[in-house]
Amino acid sequence: MESQCKEEPVLHIVVVGFHHKKGCQVEFSYPPIIPGAGHDSNTLPEEWKYLPFLALPDGAHNHQEDTVYFHLPPLDGQQKCVYGVSCYRQMEAKALKVREADITRETVQKSVCVLSQLPLFGLIQAKLQLITHAYFEEKDFSQISILKELYDHMNRSLSCTALEGSQIYLGLSARDLILHFKHKVLILFKLILLEKKILFYVTPVKRLVETLMTVLSLFPGIIEHGLADSSHYQPRRSISEDFSSPEIISADEESLSMSTTDITNISKELEGRHDVSDQPDQSKPCNTTLDTHYLQPHAGSLLDSECEWETLEPHVMDEMEGKVDVAHSNMFDTDSGLPITVQPQSATGQGMLTSGLVSGLQEDQYGLPLAIFTKGYLCMPYMALQQHHLLSDISVRGFVAGATNILFRQQRHLSDAIVDVDEARIQIHDPELRKMLYLSTADLRFADYLVKHVTENKEDVFLDGTGWEGGDEWIRAQFGLYIHSLLSSALQQDHERLLADYGTAFTSAWKITHNYRVWISNKHPAMASITPGSMQNSERGKKIGNAVMSTSRSVVQTGKAVGQSVGGALTVAKSAMSSWFSMLAQPTAAVSASPQSAD
Repeated sequence: MESQCKEEPVLHIVVVGFHHKKGCQVEFSYPPIIPGAGHDSNTLPEEWKYLPFLALPDGAHNHQEDTVYFHLPPLDGQQKCVYGVSCYRQMEAKALKVREADITRETVQKSVCVLSQLPLFGLIQAKLQLITHAYFEEKDFSQISILKELYDHMNRSLSCTALEGSQIYLGLSARDLILHFKHKVLILFKLILLEKKILFYVTPVKRLVETLMTVLSLFPGIIEHGLADSSHYQPRRSISEDFSSPEIISADEESLSMSTTDITNISKELEGRHDVSDQPDQSKPCNTTLDTHYLQPHAGSLLDSECEWETLEPHVMDEMEGKVDVAHSNMFDTDSGLPITVQPQSATGQGMLTSGLVSGLQEDQYGLPLAIFTKGYLCMPYMALQQHHLLSDISVRGFVAGATNILFRQQRHLSDAIVDVDEARIQIHDPELRKMLYLSTADLRFADYLVKHVTENKEDVFLDGTGWEGGDEWIRAQFGLYIHSLLSSALQQDHERLLADYGTAFTSAWKITHNYRVWISNKHPAMASITPGSMQNSERGKKIGNAVMSTSRSVVQTGKAVGQSVGGALTVAKSAMSSWFSMLAQPTAAVSASPQSAD
């Protein structure tokens, strides 16, 4: 993180256009992507050969404008993922003041991109959208001075300190996600914990990438510090070599980088070590009865080629009321008899970060973010058709990817789950995986609690001076409690009983994933303060939950006071860019006379 702070956050400003003979290509880059080359060079390093197709998405001609978030692998000698934000527009060629000879079509399609070392997608997009509009309004694409000014302005205004506040989540509405997917959000959450191959599908691209990144924002610290290794992978034979250092190798760590495709064999091995007699026999067809641990789909669903999880709707909770233990009736009750005072912390709640010995990520005192997007598990908010081969590459353990081309959706055998965003439908083809993802009674209570609070708070909670329950920060706080409690349960001697609240089949599968093995291989003393099991099963759990809520409420209110709430930050970002753009519109002499006004 220190190195990030010392370096300029924005690496390049890039313009990508569509050439009638050459297709998508880079037309301008500042500074030049290839050192020593000109600003108008079309040459790209091998690692970034898909940049034009990511910045100018497939089917872009169907939309007047769009936004793309994408990831690029690090260049040779670099260590971190490069985060891309692209704003696309098209206009009629006849409207141009200066029409170049190679413009032969009726419309001109171009994207302006920012390549950054910081995952500030929404904040960058808010600034970039205005500049892209202004660039097109010039009606002369040879006028590149505004793009150079954009590079300087962003490097002055962006900083790694923005990762510590709510600006990291600009444009990522957890409320809208809950309202749209309801209980299924928890299934998406668990799918990622299991490091499965997950494909999101919807058009336009802006909706796709915002949905995917919003799901990731539910994982504490993932967007801020957990994506550094998410865009590149190594051949399978070299993965284990990273752990060959005698300082960190141990018998328990030898399989840290093991692919989760070996889940069946390892499950049998674990059964010999632990008492898992309450675990269902996964070699047999899953029964379709309702017990205290699983809510299963209707009887015929396991015979279908896919599972759409249509049974996991709010009305299911009403049917369960008579079958659930009375002790669960007070779950997620936020009332507490004792007041709790907590000092406000950063919006992420991570506090001091250290470099993880095994994961290589910046981790907090609880070992978060989890090392999910490492060692060949890829995150591709938008995936170009030219990258299709990655879905079947044997060196890719799994992925969370977004696509707009129907060809991706048709290749069902390449994904474990396909998420149809429009229909809020999760298609899962493997009956064994569906068994792992059946929501337990406690899971359904948790999901119902979220849906209830979000739907009951229809007003904009960030504009309300007091209320915040059901808001974006509140939702992320709940998932933070969920993951902390899950991790704490895994550390206990009687963890099998405690983990039953999360689903026995799920936790058995999760414990052989890469992210769990990395996390369990280190000690996390701060976990001693977290109550294991369901957070609502004890009085102490309720108090901890209230403490986190109190902290988050203070953070939200403090954010409002300094203009850093999600809505406020977006307004401030756009206002700043509007002011800066107004300055650029003045004569050049005036601009040169007062360069500090660009800030």
